Amino acid sequence: MSHTLTPAERINTVLRPVPVWLVCVAGALPGLYIVVGILLAVSGVYDVFGARLGVDPVRTIEHWLGELALQFFIATLLISVLRDRFRLKLIKFRRPLGLLTFFYVVLHLGIWLGLDLQFRWAEAWADILKRPYITIGMVGFALLIPLAFTSSNAAIRRLGPVTWQRLHKLAYPAALLGGVHYVMVQKVWETEPLIYLGVICALLLMRGKRLLP
Repeated sequence: MSHTLTPAERINTVLRPVPVWLVCVAGALPGLYIVVGILLAVSGVYDVFGARLGVDPVRTIEHWLGELALQFFIATLLISVLRDRFRLKLIKFRRPLGLLTFFYVVLHLGIWLGLDLQFRWAEAWADILKRPYITIGMVGFALLIPLAFTSSNAAIRRLGPVTWQRLHKLAYPAALLGGVHYVMVQKVWETEPLIYLGVICALLLMRGKRLLP
């Protein structure tokens, strides 16, 4: 008697041959498009974005990159939830999605430092100390640094699986801080940032006891 595949098994079968590198390349394309667009605009070659940047182009670009970072962060968290609740085997994509999250956070921070503050480090430090939303964002970024630098099989062997897993649970508070940062940046209550924060909170609740050390 032939076995009828469940929806989860069908999805697993379709996605199994998809290479990890393809996810990395596809995920990085929006960021590369934005960076190349900035370089072309600054050099006066071509205005890629046009009126889409609005009255505050730097803030708009920061917003785009910050949203992309949160979207990839949510996708990273979602993979574990889909595995636990629906038996979808997407774990091989979790590492590239996590690294893409870090990639977009770095770009987001780089635009703030480079285009907004023009590398005025004293002013940047003062903003980190006096503006709570920036403080929260920087703490979240700091939590992601050790995760990005230990996202390899060699790091797992060096740290040991148990220590590595405990370290990578820093992703949970980092995601929550990222959502809070997005809400606070707006300075007024807006629906979209609250939706992002709500989705992050829901995914963390679904992880349940796995959040604990």
